Amino acid sequence: MKKWVKSLAISLALPGLLLMGCGGGNGGGSATTNAPKGDAPAGVQERKIKVGIGLNEDHPEGQGIKKFKELVEQKSGGKMQVQNFFSATLGDDQKMTEALQGGLQEVTVPSTSPLVGMIKEYGVFDFPFIFNTEQEAHAVLDGPVGQKLLDKLPEHGLIGLAYWENGFRNLTNSKRPVNTPQDFQGIKLRTMQNEIHLEAFKALGANPTPMAFSEVFSALEGKTVDGQENPLATIKSNKYNEVQPYLSLTKHVYTPFVFLVSKKFWDGLSPEEQKIMKEAAVEAGKYQREVNFKENAKAVEDLKAAGMKVNEVSDENRQKMKEAVQPVIDKYSKEIGEDLVNEMMAEIEKARKK
Repeated sequence: MKKWVKSLAISLALPGLLLMGCGGGNGGGSATTNAPKGDAPAGVQERKIKVGIGLNEDHPEGQGIKKFKELVEQKSGGKMQVQNFFSATLGDDQKMTEALQGGLQEVTVPSTSPLVGMIKEYGVFDFPFIFNTEQEAHAVLDGPVGQKLLDKLPEHGLIGLAYWENGFRNLTNSKRPVNTPQDFQGIKLRTMQNEIHLEAFKALGANPTPMAFSEVFSALEGKTVDGQENPLATIKSNKYNEVQPYLSLTKHVYTPFVFLVSKKFWDGLSPEEQKIMKEAAVEAGKYQREVNFKENAKAVEDLKAAGMKVNEVSDENRQKMKEAVQPVIDKYSKEIGEDLVNEMMAEIEKARKK
């Protein structure tokens, strides 16, 4: 265990030192700020906060952590300095989450899917075709169900401050447009290492292949896999249009981001510092959701202009796809906890009636 922690510490420290030595990397590593020091509330000390994400700086999530940096430094009078790292500079979601648990990194904002191996209840957000709109998802995330899941994090060395927007996942591939359940047949599809995703795509007839996010573009380019599935902003920012001719707006899963803080770091903060972190995470999350919504709308037109053949999937065909994966939902509802699933579905129905 000691060897693992030491190894992880070195792997995290080295890229950080290299980045600082060349001006921060990706335009976001610098911890400099224009916020005047000395204007901080009582109880605020000098702090260095490393924030790492797997996506690019121009992605809505990247814009969100830049807003977080701005807010924290403003609210702390410049005493709490945030250093942002993009494009998996500090590792993938799993490695950065482990770094938080070990106290080697302060903040990351991963998708909820990688947390399922640690907290099975987060699998409710991997159920296919559950949400129809972002508003329905927000009602669940910002309500009692979302809070119940955040409350499970501290025992695993993590603090959850807010949910941000990853969004609806859509399918790209090099074979054909996907309009019906039958169109999934035989497509070798990169997915996350998530059992619900894997079984759902198998139920649709695809050949799901787990793969690290950082390897996806080269795998698509080299035809190791035929396709992948991600939200529109991610498809655009990672230029998958260069290696994928078809984009099908399946909206098969809505995936949130969760704003995580190392509990070891959090427990060392004063109440005033915790308040600053919480407020900044929530405010930046609202901003990030707005940016993501606008970017998704724009991404469709930009991807069409870049040459992708984009097809909408009808409500009727989405329903048929849902029927095909219903046995998977039923199976994992029992494993996750039917009470929680029923509570989530009740919240969705309530949101639909508004």
